[in-house]
Amino acid sequence: MKKIVSFIVLVFILTGCLNYEQKVLIYPDGSGNMEIHYWMNVPDSIAAKSVSNLGIFIPDSIQNEFSSPFVKILEIKTYSDTTDSTIHSVIKIEFSSIDSLNTIKAFAQSEFSLKDGASNQKIFTQFIPPVTTGFGIDGSKYFVKYVYEIRGDIITHNATMQDKNVLTWQYNLNEIGRGKTISVTFKPYKLKETPQWIYYLAGLVLIVVIFYLFRKKKD
Repeated sequence: MKKIVSFIVLVFILTGCLNYEQKVLIYPDGSGNMEIHYWMNVPDSIAAKSVSNLGIFIPDSIQNEFSSPFVKILEIKTYSDTTDSTIHSVIKIEFSSIDSLNTIKAFAQSEFSLKDGASNQKIFTQFIPPVTTGFGIDGSKYFVKYVYEIRGDIITHNATMQDKNVLTWQYNLNEIGRGKTISVTFKPYKLKETPQWIYYLAGLVLIVVIFYLFRKKKD
């Protein structure tokens, strides 16, 4: 059987010198949105023209790779930045279930999974496929970065960095090896439950309003 090569893997196979960022927001019901941004340096004008003709920088080709009945494409943008001689692609999508991302060609090898865990917990994983570099390219100079904002209480994770409910996995291309798996266990906020900080903020606003009303009445 012929092995399917995902669009994201193809990005690296064709270039081997490209940076990739993926930002994802996961809601308690498993739906969410994603923004993908990848770019590469092409200082030579002839090389820049050749690279811009690759499917990974052509909006119609990108749309074909991300089309799915379960995914809504919000924006596809490609552009060149003359200040640093780079060419970029940005894709923004919404999904009804993060598992449904497996139905689009762009993520043929990413293996998104959101399963039930213990005590109303959820276990999310995503596979980062191996990246091929060569032709004297230094993989340590290029990176992949995955940023996940989780609407829930995070229990365990293997991220390289955490800022409250935002987890970040970042690796240079040499660190990926045969592939890596993103993993996080969390307890989703209840759909009818408001995070405590909302109440604190509402209380603070109420205090400020009462203070100004009392001051105005006193004057």
